[in-house]
Formats: sequence, C-alpha cells, structure tokens
Amino acid sequence: MATQMSLLRGGVSRPWVPAAAGYAALVIGVLDIVKAVVPHVRTSRFNEVASVLPGSVTTLAQAGTLLVGILLIMLAHALRRRKVRAWRAVVVLLPVGAAVEALRWRHPAAAAVSLALFVVLLVNRREFYALSDPRSRWRALWNFLILGAFNLVIGWLFVAMHTHSVIGTPTLADQMEHVVLGLFGLEGPVQYSSEHVSDLVYYSLAGLGALTAITTIYLVLRPERPVAALSPEDEDRLRALLGKYGGQDSLGYFALRRDKSVIFSPSGKAAIAYRVVAGVMLASGDPIGDVEAWPGAINRFLAEARRHAWVPSVIGCSETGGQVWTRVGDLDALELGDEAVVEVADFTLEGRAMRNVRQMVNRVERLGYTCRVRRVGDLSEEEKAHIRDAADFWRGTETERGFSMALGRFGDSSDAGCVVVTAHKTSGDSGEGAGSGEGADRPGGDISAVLHFVPWGADGISLDLMRRDREADPGLNELLIVRALQAAPQLGIARVSLNFAMFRAALARGERLGAGPVLRAWRGLLVFLSRWFQIESLYKFNAKFRPIWEPRFLVYPHARDLPRIGVSVLQAEAFLTMDLRGLPFPRGRGAEVGGAIR
Repeated sequence: MATQMSLLRGGVSRPWVPAAAGYAALVIGVLDIVKAVVPHVRTSRFNEVASVLPGSVTTLAQAGTLLVGILLIMLAHALRRRKVRAWRAVVVLLPVGAAVEALRWRHPAAAAVSLALFVVLLVNRREFYALSDPRSRWRALWNFLILGAFNLVIGWLFVAMHTHSVIGTPTLADQMEHVVLGLFGLEGPVQYSSEHVSDLVYYSLAGLGALTAITTIYLVLRPERPVAALSPEDEDRLRALLGKYGGQDSLGYFALRRDKSVIFSPSGKAAIAYRVVAGVMLASGDPIGDVEAWPGAINRFLAEARRHAWVPSVIGCSETGGQVWTRVGDLDALELGDEAVVEVADFTLEGRAMRNVRQMVNRVERLGYTCRVRRVGDLSEEEKAHIRDAADFWRGTETERGFSMALGRFGDSSDAGCVVVTAHKTSGDSGEGAGSGEGADRPGGDISAVLHFVPWGADGISLDLMRRDREADPGLNELLIVRALQAAPQLGIARVSLNFAMFRAALARGERLGAGPVLRAWRGLLVFLSRWFQIESLYKFNAKFRPIWEPRFLVYPHARDLPRIGVSVLQAEAFLTMDLRGLPFPRGRGAEVGGAIR
C-alpha cells in the first residue's frame, strides 16, 4: 500500500526508510537518556560511540542531551507512521545541530552523520506523506499526565545517580521534593559538593519541566481538529442509500452512529462509515449502497488511509462484502464468528428443541411480567424518557459499549422506524424477583427490561440494545425475544438479527465428539476469555432460538497488523477503555448491563 502511494507520487519506493528512521530515533533517544542519567557512562567508551549518533547533534550541554533523547522517543512513532510533520521537524533539526557541532568542533563525525542523514531524508521525502490524525483537547491532558509522570521517574533517577556528590544523606522524600521543585525551576533540599553536578541536575530538571509545559501549551493552543462526527448532510445521504439498499446488510443502519465519519464513492451510490482508533481506520459491516459502486468507495477509503498512514480494517463484514474488500483492496480476511438470524415464518415454541425456552417463558409470565412491542415512532415523549432513564440506570457507571453493532442512542425523532420491546412487572405482584412491588421507586416505573431493534431494510430488524434490571428474574431476555418474534408479522417484519457470536464455529466444533487437541485447547481458551468478553454465553444464548448462522469477517492488510487492529476494535467497542489514570482495563461481564451485547 505504501509502495503504491510512493509510485503514484513518482520516484523509487523505499518503504523501509520511515520504519528505520523511527527505530533509529527510538534507539538514539534511549542512548541519550542513558548518557544523561548515568554519570559513569558519559566518560566511558560507550559515550564516545554514542556521541557520533544523530541524537546528540543538538546537545549544547549534557542537560540538552536528556531533553533531545525524550523528544526523539516522542517523535519515533510518528516517523514510523510516515507523518510529514515529524519529517519536517527532523530535517530542520539535523542541519541546525550539524552547524552547532561544526562551530564547536567537538564532534565532527556527528556533524557528518547528521548531514548524511539529512540528505537521505530529503531524497526519500516522498515516503513521509501522512497527515496528522484527528485530535481533541484531551491530547494535551494526556501529554501533561504521561510526560509529567515520566519526568518524575527520570528526574528521580537523575538525582539518585549522583549520590557521590551529595552532601549528607537525603531521604527518598527529600529526593522527590528536589525533583518536583526542580521541574518548576526551583532549588530543592538536596545539596551537592560539586558545582558542576549541581548545575547539571538543576538545568536538567528545569529543562524537563519546561519541555512538559511547552508541549502541553502547544497542544492546548493549536487549532483543534474534530474527531469523527456524522454531519447532517452526510446522514441524509446515508439514509437515502439505506432507503434503497438497507436490506443488504443487517449492520447497515449502524452506519448512522453520529460518532462516525463517512466516505462516499465518486458516484455517490455507495458509502463507508468509519472511525479512526489508535491509528486504525476502522469500518464496520458492508459498504452501503449499490454493490457495483462499492469498489469506488473502497478505493477512496484506502486512499484516505494512505494519506494519514492509518491501518485500514473492516470488522463484521459479510462474506460478499469480504470478497469485494479483499479483491479491490488486496487485503486478507479472517472469520470472526457468526450472526444469529431468525426467520420469523420458521420460528415456533413448539417441539422438544424449544422446550427449555418455552418453560422459561411460561415461568416468567407466571411471575407477573408482560411485554409490549412497538415502533419507536408510536411512543410518546414521556414513554421514551422512561425507557431511556431505565436503560441508563441499569447500565450504571459502565462505559457504553458498541461501535459496529450499536446505534448509541434511543428515541431520536429520526429513528421512528426502530422497534422497542419492553417488559413490565405488575405492581404488587407476589413474584420471586427482588424487584417486586418496587417499580414506582425506580427510573422507568414498572419497566424491567428493554430490547431495541434498528431497521434492516423494509422487512427486517437488527438487535441494537438488550438491557434489563439487575434484580429482575432470570429468563426475562428470552421472554422479550420470543414476544418480539411473535409480534413481528403484525409489524411487517420477516427476519430478525440477534446477537453476534464471536468464534461460534470453534466453540461448536470444539465440544463435539472427536475434536482434536488443538481445537479443544482453542475452545478452552475461548471459554476462559468468556469471563470478560461473553464469548460462550452469547453463543449459547443465541442458539436457544434455532437461528440461521451467517458468518462475519475481519478484513485487514497484513498479519502483523492484527494485534494493533485487535486493540483498536476493543477500544472502539469499549471493551478496553482508559480510566483517569491512563491504565487500560477490560470491562466486566453482564450481558444486560453493558451497552449492546451483539
């Protein structure tokens, strides 16, 4: 892909240059930090070797070496990703540093290496074409927190490594106080017998603090580029395409999430909705629109990914969509799992296979639960508010999940064609559940559970949200789905898409007689991961309704990109989030308390 872009721009393609420059910057940055922090390294033979590397060309003092090392580490990732701004910074930095070294005449070899690298980067300038990523003001906050924490660690190491010149025996608290004050340009309680060491520590800490302040202020003041957002005009165009072609893909309506961007084909007859997460340009489902116009939209999607050096990927496309993506984009595909689709005409509660569902539904109804199935457009504003409040209350503090198979809103006037199924518990009923008789005291009144479906063409619906009261009786979700399927004919619905079962085929084959050790081990791993990601539980829940299994695929450029894509998918679906301390963690279980559980 990068090769194609370079050839289009003219010249010989050298796709290895950005990666080599990025890794070189990372290594050089680490060497500079080590030279600055560890005293004996500065007078060792290691320092003589490291001093000819390009990372040292701008160090007018030992304190500057530390700052340059940090900056190089910060630039390394951008260089690997072909960011043009990083390239511009380097080609300005190198000749200036070479001029300084030539004037000082202390490291002529370093100046020569810098000039040589400068020429190499100029010759290969077409390899650095990527534009900056969408950003928000949060970037400044993360820069301040992460760089500030890094400075505390490096600053403490810097102070601790110079104990040979320390007067007295300062405690750890004294050292940390010295670091914190030093970051603000103030003298701390640690005293040194050597004036040189004292100045070196002072200027190094002050430089670290200044670096954090300058980069944070720059990120705050520079013009903000909006993150993904669906404009009203693009939404109208998407709705027009869905009106004609919405029956092709059960995930098509989810392109109307308003935190996605959209790219249209040159003819305007096809579109792809996407979001950029962790450097991955992530689309979901099949392209929307005329199949013959899909290649045009795909080519524009891939061109946009190349412009920004994003990794293009698609999650949850159908087999037809996967074939077009892999053929047009020269990509690969991996089967993710299966979508459960129930044909309404074939659904029945009769027979031995449905006995457990039938018994559970009857039991829940005897406890006093009733269901109502309606179009969202038929609800009053008060009813919408009750349902929304109840669903939000049941979610609690959990992060709203969903990206590829969730709409992210309820009750919008533009979504009148959606279907909502609610379960109600008669007040004062002597049921077994803990929530009996308490409906009036909870948000939503007597509502105990909610299903929300989005349109799938003219005769289908696709599950968006499944949520219930934590204290409601078991089996309530089964009752909701059964009543939705039974009411579907009156609403003109012939097919219903339920949850997505990830790795369903592996789970099903792994439990069969004769399954090999590799397949059994893979199934065992999936069962273990189900403690957090509901893999096995969703498969077993879906299987109760005897659905047709439709495979869904992940499309990606290279196998080496899969870990990065996997992280971006987990972030987009909110299974992996960042708390205020900046630490990633997986969310807990609970099919009914998260967002969408497809």
